[in-house]
Amino acid sequence: MAFTVQAGSLGSRICETPVSYGKILEDIKPEALKETLAVRVDGDILDLSSEADRDAAFEPVTLNQPEGLEILRHSASHLMAAAVQQLFPDAKFAIGPAIEDGFYYDLDLPRTLTPEDLPVIEARMRELAQKALPYEREVIPLDEAIAKAESEGQTYKIEILQTIKAQGRKADQELAGEAEAGSERVSTYRMGSFVDLCRGPHVPDSSHIKIFKLTRIAGAYWRGDERNKMLQRIYGTAFPSEGELKEYLHRLEEAAKRDHRKLGRELGLVSISEEAGAGLVFWHPNGAMVRKIMENFLQEELLKRDYELVSTPHIAKIDLWKTSGHWNFYRENMYSPIRVENEEYMLKPMNCPFHILIYKSQKRSYRDLPIRLAEMGTVYRYERSGVLHGMLRVRGFTQDDAHIFCTPDQLEREITECVDLAFFVLKAFGFADTHVILSTGPDPARTRPEEWQNYAGDPDKWAFAESILRGVLDRKVVPFDVDVGGAAFYGPKIDIKIQDALGREWQGPTIQFDFNLSSRFEVEYVGPDGASHLAYMVHRALLGSFERFMGCLIEHYGGAFPVWLAPVQVKILPITERHVPYANEVAATLRSRGARVKVDARNEKTGYKIREAQNLKIPYMLVVGDREAQGKLVSVRERRAGDLGNMSMDEFLSRITKEIEEKAAL
Repeated sequence: MAFTVQAGSLGSRICETPVSYGKILEDIKPEALKETLAVRVDGDILDLSSEADRDAAFEPVTLNQPEGLEILRHSASHLMAAAVQQLFPDAKFAIGPAIEDGFYYDLDLPRTLTPEDLPVIEARMRELAQKALPYEREVIPLDEAIAKAESEGQTYKIEILQTIKAQGRKADQELAGEAEAGSERVSTYRMGSFVDLCRGPHVPDSSHIKIFKLTRIAGAYWRGDERNKMLQRIYGTAFPSEGELKEYLHRLEEAAKRDHRKLGRELGLVSISEEAGAGLVFWHPNGAMVRKIMENFLQEELLKRDYELVSTPHIAKIDLWKTSGHWNFYRENMYSPIRVENEEYMLKPMNCPFHILIYKSQKRSYRDLPIRLAEMGTVYRYERSGVLHGMLRVRGFTQDDAHIFCTPDQLEREITECVDLAFFVLKAFGFADTHVILSTGPDPARTRPEEWQNYAGDPDKWAFAESILRGVLDRKVVPFDVDVGGAAFYGPKIDIKIQDALGREWQGPTIQFDFNLSSRFEVEYVGPDGASHLAYMVHRALLGSFERFMGCLIEHYGGAFPVWLAPVQVKILPITERHVPYANEVAATLRSRGARVKVDARNEKTGYKIREAQNLKIPYMLVVGDREAQGKLVSVRERRAGDLGNMSMDEFLSRITKEIEEKAAL
């Protein structure tokens, strides 16, 4: 029976037998096929070789689309693995996904790679690319795939396949090849002699991969578990054009200069000591000063908005975490219990239950609501050592956390005010570009009931909560994307990602509507009718965590903080020892006006002192000598503009005070 396939706005074709989407596109518009990597059919992205066998409509997926770029990079990871297989025939392959800015592959190799190996692997990749080797998909029985992996000694593929066999489609989607619904079959892709488990899709053939670069080698524990073997991870990237690749490599160079781990040590901000333990941050004097400034700023703004400040313990009995649901839904991220006098206590991974206990410490009336409790609360979460990264992924961190208890009719206003406050705070710290994401539970229309096991509450309540958050964003005309299934176990949330000076995204404020913990803890208030009613809860964090936000700030500003945030705002440089008394006089005047000042009284040349202050990224340097002491002046140098000449103390104070009060960003 004939059927019609519509190729978007390009046209349609009537088919008598099953035919590939690539062939259909070639017949309708041959020139479009050259730019097309895959097709989108009913929301799914398929290979061009996939066949249409009934009435259907499809859209071409090109390199100009995010999905097309992801396909290119995923295909490049297979190309890299094929090159490695030829150079190291005994290689064992783990996983090789596309990631935000490129791709990687985790490998078990007979020797440790060096940076000199990357150009060799690249050269072999180019040879394979030029052969236009097709990416051929095949679906085979699971047992056959296991037998093949065993015969080849591919240890990690065997484990992946056994995971699929044991768990079916619940298998770890990062690791698993796609298991077909209702069957024990997996999909594989062959490119030349290299065959890999993969869901796909891929480019039609290797000639589509032209512009790529291998960037670095790192270690990665198998499955992120330090108890497993350390594999070698090769990172790379691929782009549609040479210009985009060059721009990306330039950003990598800039990112290396701005690395918060490097600058944190050099500028006396923060460090992590393996002697104390991985993932635990030490705030040095300069870093602790920046943190204090951040805390003071936030607390002042919260008090203006009628928040109340609280402080809670670091541990609590295990029963509290069972009531909250963390023990069931979040246990893998919690530390082991601490046994004290025949009772078990847990380090807190979150502040929520503690704030609930404060709320419940007395009876509440609807007239008391909303109640906004805020805390700079330190929490502890178990992260595998393989995923720890500087200040960005740690085991102990402090959240600028708050929980708002309100009536149903107050809910929308409270969430709206949280969104407004989040954008206000980000602007103060110099972040103007944001990316808003609404993270929801699973899609009820496309999700089987068992997939809700990782989420507390029923789908109807989730739909209501999601509608509230969506409505606030719509009314504020805030553009947003939706991350289906990306919510925490107890409710949907609004995530605001921030972009730094290099265009990279960082996790920023989070605003979450929670209807589950209220019910679990019976968080109630007495309504106008004299009856008890369930209070609604809003979780919100503005910076997220001080540790992660500090890492972001360091890299955003390259360590050169704006004046209001700088740990040392002014360094005074007396030219000789006899000028030290005047330098101390200037310092005292500035300190009396709230400026953070240091005097460099060392017996060093002035040029050396200036260079050192520049390297420490001090916003202002004041050089004082005979002329300045006699005229009660200061010779001002600004770290970017250089020499600004002599100024009176009043003139300089006016300048720096204005910058501090306006919280001027760079």
